[in-house]
Amino acid sequence: MRPSILKLLNPDIIVEMLEMANRLEDWDKMLNTAGILYSYAQCIYEERLYHKAKGIPVPLMDMQRPLVYYFGFSHLMRGIAYQKQQKYDDAREMIYRYAELGWMEDLGVEGEAIAEEFRGLARANLYMVDILLGKIGLLEKYCCFLEDNPEELLPGLGAILQAATQYGLDVKDLLDRYAEQSAGFGAYEDRDNISYYCCYCYHLAIYHKQAGRIREALDWTVQAIQLAHQSRHDSNFKRCLALFEALRERVTAEESRRYDEVLADCLAQVVLELPEPPPAGVPI
Repeated sequence: MRPSILKLLNPDIIVEMLEMANRLEDWDKMLNTAGILYSYAQCIYEERLYHKAKGIPVPLMDMQRPLVYYFGFSHLMRGIAYQKQQKYDDAREMIYRYAELGWMEDLGVEGEAIAEEFRGLARANLYMVDILLGKIGLLEKYCCFLEDNPEELLPGLGAILQAATQYGLDVKDLLDRYAEQSAGFGAYEDRDNISYYCCYCYHLAIYHKQAGRIREALDWTVQAIQLAHQSRHDSNFKRCLALFEALRERVTAEESRRYDEVLADCLAQVVLELPEPPPAGVPI
């Protein structure tokens, strides 16, 4: 994309587009849009360096955050998309890019703080990618990291459970270790943490299913369905429904009741969101 066009873009709208693509799990869209955001940031940065070298005023741009944020966010979103596509080597490359943004000139106090925030995200996400790659020897170090960074515990345990189901690991001792903290996951009310908790419940259900603990698997599956519906995350909802149907033969009356309640509530919401029909005689 030509620099003259890039400079006309609003980076904060691109950030919103990336967040929407992430919620919709449109990974290809995320990669493409993140590439545009990176090109924008690179274009503006090069222009600033040119003006600085010439000793002329740097033009002001319409952006809500320091430029370093858009560099970091573009790499972060590409890393997430690659991770979800299980392209872990590509995800690691993106993580290394936003792990160190100190190469930028004139960061300032706010820019340094943003760069440090991305360094923290990089540490968390690099551990996660390595665990998903099956580097089980890092589990204890990862657990120490999670204990020092409790805000990462929920997504971290979700990743550990995903790796456990993928590689046939027994992580009962680890789950017991964090039983007290995980008991509070259900108190989260923000959308992102509800989505993380839904994934945690889903992978925990699969973990119990693989171990033959069908009762536990069903209980966590129903809970995951309720969370997916609560967060209105269609992809999670479909995955959880498919898992429930895979366990259908062992469903109890109570589990069936809870399942039917969720579906009834879902149907009621759909009906409420339907547009009103036009009055009789009015052409559609």
